[in-house]
Amino acid sequence: MSNVSPSGPPMAASPLTRAVLEIDEYASGLGWDQPARLFALVDTARLRAQEPGLASQLGLSGDEAAAQLTPIEQDKLPAGKPLDEFLGTIAWPDAVVGCALTVERMMLPPSAEASVPDGLSQKALAKWVARHPDRQEVRMTVAVLRSGARESALRLREKDSPTEVLTGADLVPGLAEALAATFAS
Repeated sequence: MSNVSPSGPPMAASPLTRAVLEIDEYASGLGWDQPARLFALVDTARLRAQEPGLASQLGLSGDEAAAQLTPIEQDKLPAGKPLDEFLGTIAWPDAVVGCALTVERMMLPPSAEASVPDGLSQKALAKWVARHPDRQEVRMTVAVLRSGARESALRLREKDSPTEVLTGADLVPGLAEALAATFAS
């Protein structure tokens, strides 16, 4: 578990972890049952130097020395388009050093995975999981940098507290791979 300061930016060692926790905190403030949200990650100092007007709009006055990465929320994701298909259409400009996505999903504990019926379609599987008594709702925030660095934050709906956020580089490897592919030329 990572610590998040209750009245300020997340307390974490790496800039990427801080950015992931900042996005998680933002998403938490919006409540649950939200659509997926995509963020560009930009170098804060470079943004202030090259785009002072935008930096001012974002409230980046220069006091946020700890915030080396600034998340910038992108337009809403298209409704009805599978996430993996949408991510395959993204091309980031050079100023974007990384990206992040926050998405809510239903998960089953490992003990329940053995009881999943074989041969279900994706839609039928989603319905089956949604009806399972041991299901848990989780918000996943996953970020990747062009350099290959990755970070994730997971928050369970039933333990919705900043002190109950699990972080780690390899918590959601499939989503991290899909985000990393948005930087492939």
